[in-house]
Amino acid sequence: MPEGLDPVEAGRKLREHTHGEDERAAGKAAERHSRIVQTGEALLLALVTIAAAWAGYAAAKWGTASRVDIAQSSHLRSLATRADLEALTVRNFDSSTFAAWFTTVLVGDKQKQAVAIRRFRPGFLVAFEAWMATDPLHNPKAPPGPTYMPQYSPPEQATANALDAEATAKFNEGNTAAQTSDNYVRITVFLAAVLFLVGIGSTFRLHQVRYALITFGTALLILAVVLIFHEPGLPS
Repeated sequence: MPEGLDPVEAGRKLREHTHGEDERAAGKAAERHSRIVQTGEALLLALVTIAAAWAGYAAAKWGTASRVDIAQSSHLRSLATRADLEALTVRNFDSSTFAAWFTTVLVGDKQKQAVAIRRFRPGFLVAFEAWMATDPLHNPKAPPGPTYMPQYSPPEQATANALDAEATAKFNEGNTAAQTSDNYVRITVFLAAVLFLVGIGSTFRLHQVRYALITFGTALLILAVVLIFHEPGLPS
């Protein structure tokens, strides 16, 4: 008669078989989670790398544009100062010729008055004639002199004012470009934080922790991308 199977041994074999099936199922699930996590981390890393490269490049370009604008502003300000000095020289010349004419008026020498008037600049002569039309010798409400007339406008002064306005505009453009560069640098900080999260995620064995880090990193990446789209593109 053949020997029957020991019930204890049969139970042990059954438990081992069931436990082995559970271990294999758990191993497959862990492997699947590991692949998902690694794929998510790789995709997040690729997107962050591209975004960080763009943000860094844009920050460098805007920083260069800022320095160029500030340098141009400084150059224009120097030209404005030079033109202002030339305008001051013209004003001094006009004042001296007018003083010479006024002296001839005080002595009552008509011939010398005519000579003094011929020494006037053409632009000053226009203002002088307009001033004389107000009868300044008898009209107490007349302007103090030709330089107070609206017709008096040295071209050098107009050039100085235009250059000064252009210099101010360039300076403001430089400040705006510098602020844009700082904004892009701030965006790279967010992206660097994402890289840090992806880097430390591989040190954890728990998939739940790595999922949480990927989720938080993705949120930071989305924030950085939104900020990038709110900034102007590369400077022209």
